[in-house]
Amino acid sequence: MATPLMRLLLAACPLLLVTADPIRKVSTNGTLPLVMWHGMGDSCCNPLSMGAIKKMIEDDVPGIYVLSLRIGNNIDTSNSFFMDVNQQVTQVCAQLAQDPQLKGGYNAMGFSQGGQFLRAVAQRCPSPPMKNLISVGGQHQGVYGLPRCPGESSVICNWIRKALNTEAYSDLVQKHLVQAQYWHDPLKDDLYKKHSVFLADINQERVVNETYKKNLQLLEKFVMVKFLNDTVVDPRVTEWFGFLKTGQSKETETLQESLLYTEDRLGLAAMEKAGKLVFLASDGNHLQFTEKWFNDNLLPYIR
Repeated sequence: MATPLMRLLLAACPLLLVTADPIRKVSTNGTLPLVMWHGMGDSCCNPLSMGAIKKMIEDDVPGIYVLSLRIGNNIDTSNSFFMDVNQQVTQVCAQLAQDPQLKGGYNAMGFSQGGQFLRAVAQRCPSPPMKNLISVGGQHQGVYGLPRCPGESSVICNWIRKALNTEAYSDLVQKHLVQAQYWHDPLKDDLYKKHSVFLADINQERVVNETYKKNLQLLEKFVMVKFLNDTVVDPRVTEWFGFLKTGQSKETETLQESLLYTEDRLGLAAMEKAGKLVFLASDGNHLQFTEKWFNDNLLPYIR
């Protein structure tokens, strides 16, 4: 049975409404496989979202092998809210290493929080090699705002916002709420850096892990899509690796203005100099795009 929190977060997640998808596996036929990781409140094979995207790609790129990651059962969405992200990444790394169709390398596409989760895979698990990483609305510097939910004055919404603002960095919340694991409070920077179990680690906020930096730079392209009318992700610039300036909650800074970039703790400055960073924009709301936009802008990175 879904808890009130699950029902609330499920309602907050917009899905791409297209056609249903029969589960099928095909050989690559010379095209690199594609690994996809769904967003919050979604699952690997929902026929109205990831299943439909999988079919769309298979139709447009004949012979491609598309693996839509399962975190639990086919229709399980609870792990996208309540399973430790580091455990999820570890499980995915094992799954990819055991898949014979991926041994020659693969491209990756993450939707919403799946974007930063797949980046963690690239940084932590270089084998099999990830070639291109496409982040569709991912929150690479985290979020500082609860995703849109029904009823701004509802008791449940207010309770969750209060919990994230006051308890996001408690051991209990960090362990059990996925969204807290990439909650980035610019007013509590010390607490974030000390207690964030996922984002602060992959963003090199405590120590610089040279392996993370080396592995990320193995990517051929790191593509980031920002939705210009996003009402779910706050702040929107996190989708291009920007964020709020530390110590306040109004003014944002770009990736290029951040210490992460100027100190090049992840190698992103070197990647941009090498032409490996791609910044794309869509006029839609969160995860809302047309098939034409997808084909024109993203298919070139997975063919």
